Amino acid sequence: MRATLAASVALFVAAIPTSAVLADRPNGGAMNSPSATAPDFDAAAEYRHGLDALKAHKFDSARKSFAQVLSVAPGDANANFLAGLADAGLNDFRSAAKHYERAVRADKKLVQAHQELGVTYVKLGDLPKAQATLGNLQKLNEACKGTCKEASEIKSAIDAVQAAIGQQHAELRTDPPLLFASAGAGDAAYLEAVGLINEHRYDDAIAALEQARASFGAHPDILTYLGFANRKMHRYSVAEGYYREALAVAPNHKAATEYYGELMIERGDMAGAKRMLAKLDSLCTFGCAEAQDLRRWIQAKGAPAS
Repeated sequence: MRATLAASVALFVAAIPTSAVLADRPNGGAMNSPSATAPDFDAAAEYRHGLDALKAHKFDSARKSFAQVLSVAPGDANANFLAGLADAGLNDFRSAAKHYERAVRADKKLVQAHQELGVTYVKLGDLPKAQATLGNLQKLNEACKGTCKEASEIKSAIDAVQAAIGQQHAELRTDPPLLFASAGAGDAAYLEAVGLINEHRYDDAIAALEQARASFGAHPDILTYLGFANRKMHRYSVAEGYYREALAVAPNHKAATEYYGELMIERGDMAGAKRMLAKLDSLCTFGCAEAQDLRRWIQAKGAPAS
């Protein structure tokens, strides 16, 4: 199984990354990590810039960075959460609440976003919504039963929202653990996910990819891999969402295009798969592995020879 990224950052100065890490390709090759790759619009770099600005309490700069990220990845939970923190740092609590709401819609288990949402509702004087958010945290706690890895985080979040409701006051918190997600940690999580996918451990791979996404935001390689892992678990609608998000960030991402085409075949949409192949043919003037593989899938009607 080959799992490769582009060999150098220089390749991405002139073009969208086209040799993303992708499973089901034999005869491996060199592999770089997300911090070494970027699309034409470098959403990952902008996300990192926003994180650094938040840590430096440069909230206006952070807000601008996350606005750019969200312009191509509006449903990204982490980016919405961090955009909310930037808004809160500027005392724009109504905008912060909207971003936190989007974050928890996108990821119901993003505990920090639930906490900041509940606290922000208190700041806005909306106690019913604060109570409802507290209820959501308590449901997460009941499901966890004190045994999940987020158990202590959930308990702390419940305590924070209860304290805010009880005091009718809540302090701005701008240094949650997510802010310290480093590029090195993100690369390590990403490379771990590559190995897990090669071992067909898709649930574990998804967890590692989510850790990588905390560091890099809407990186198209990470999104494509999230799509691949979910597709292998027959979560086709979820997988499609990730492929579409990857292509929104990097419209000419060859790997996302190929795998989206394969997903279309699996769902019986041969016309859609042929559109993806036509796109790859237009991108690959001299041919490429992505086009060749999707063509084999189309010719075999979804059952290419291994």
